[in-house]
Amino acid sequence: MEQVRTAVDEDLGRLIELVGAFAGSRAGHRGADLARPEDGGGLAPEASEASVAPYLTQPSRTALVGTLDAWVAGAALCRVERAGTTHRGVLDLCFVEEGAREVGLGHLLLESALEWFRAQGCTGVDGTAQPGDRAAKNFFESAGFKARLLVMHRSLD
Repeated sequence: MEQVRTAVDEDLGRLIELVGAFAGSRAGHRGADLARPEDGGGLAPEASEASVAPYLTQPSRTALVGTLDAWVAGAALCRVERAGTTHRGVLDLCFVEEGAREVGLGHLLLESALEWFRAQGCTGVDGTAQPGDRAAKNFFESAGFKARLLVMHRSLD
């Protein structure tokens, strides 16, 4: 059975594994070699305790884990950016590992993340998809997301 819960300290190791798997899954996409942590929602490309633990400890962040039976098979990492009176949600990661896809766990994670953002007073939520990652783009669009910015880059080498 698919479920989502707020991550606890004991989930940190598994969260780091999932962030690493997420980074690995993005590596082959166009533009991946140019990605910066601030482009992908603030996650460092190397999964580490330093990059993941703040989602368990800071009040403006949360980590959600998606389980199949008791196995943690996916995660959503969320944070709030505040600018004056505006609160914008940033979905730094919404990822389900390969063998656990196609059962609705990703959408369940996303819906739980959106509920958390609403409770934080956010007026909107941003998530990222790399160029050519049609699956991520379709996932977001199926949940009502719309592209609002494309960042173009040219190397000067």
